[in-house]
Amino acid sequence: MRNIVRTSRDLRSGSRRLRIVQKLVSLILLSTMGVAMAQSFDEDYDDESKPWQEIAVQLPPAPKNEDLLPFYVSPTATQKFFVDAKSISVGSDNVVRYTLVSISQEGAKNISYEGIRCATFEKKVYAIGQEDGSWVRSRRNQWDGIIRGYANRQHAALAKDYFCENTTVAGKAEAIVYRIKNKKTLTDSLLN
Repeated sequence: MRNIVRTSRDLRSGSRRLRIVQKLVSLILLSTMGVAMAQSFDEDYDDESKPWQEIAVQLPPAPKNEDLLPFYVSPTATQKFFVDAKSISVGSDNVVRYTLVSISQEGAKNISYEGIRCATFEKKVYAIGQEDGSWVRSRRNQWDGIIRGYANRQHAALAKDYFCENTTVAGKAEAIVYRIKNKKTLTDSLLN
């Protein structure tokens, strides 16, 4: 009888030790996971806390008429607007760059190489196109807020309809070109 009691006590003592070991292992695993999660959070936070840096811009070739894609601006627009499909790019700095062509009702043509930054809803002109196909770099090296409410609201139309989903770029350059070419705005995409 004594052996049976001792064996029962030993079993209870052994299972108590096992539970303690299991709890210690669990605590060690949890603390290791916590450290890993904290490191991951710190790395993500560091990426977000780094200041935004604009990449160096290479000017594209002059636009060709066959590569121009028209896009809708507003019912009161006083000009026709086009983007050069071959010039559209999405930089590693999350700026959508493109060549804009605007033609007045009298036939005057303006060409500019520009960028739109979705994160801040801003635009920037990098260069103005010349008749001979060359570019003159803009002297203004500043981002300006995009105005939504004018007749010629071409930047707002590009940003809201084709380039940006809230504050992020809406896909790669190919997806943007597809939407403009097929007149499928981001709003249309959400409805389908």
